[in-house]
Amino acid sequence: QVQLVESGGGLVQPGGSLTLSCAASGRDFARSSVGWFRQAPGKQRELVAGIGKSGEGTRYGQSVKGRFTISRDNAKKMVFLQMNSLKPEDTAVYYCRAGLTVSMWLNYWGQGTQVTVSS
Repeated sequence: QVQLVESGGGLVQPGGSLTLSCAASGRDFARSSVGWFRQAPGKQRELVAGIGKSGEGTRYGQSVKGRFTISRDNAKKMVFLQMNSLKPEDTAVYYCRAGLTVSMWLNYWGQGTQVTVSS
């Protein structure tokens, strides 16, 4: 099992940057891929970025490629999402999720952190 807690959300102006953190606990973290998902009001939850268990592989949603970077520190059981060039359409609640690969996700979610991009 993996428990996940997100932090780092907030209000940022368009064009700004923000880094989200996902703190994990549980014995299975090192064997798990981790993904960032987001859900905007009235929209379905979507994959933003995913990273393999050793950080060897990553996957990004088309709308964030080139702007967001996912990384992990297994020694600290942390996963990060660096978000640059933020746009109003990036406004959403961002969630951490554990998985088997960057394409196969488990039902382990964090509670979410709100990101609002607005002037």
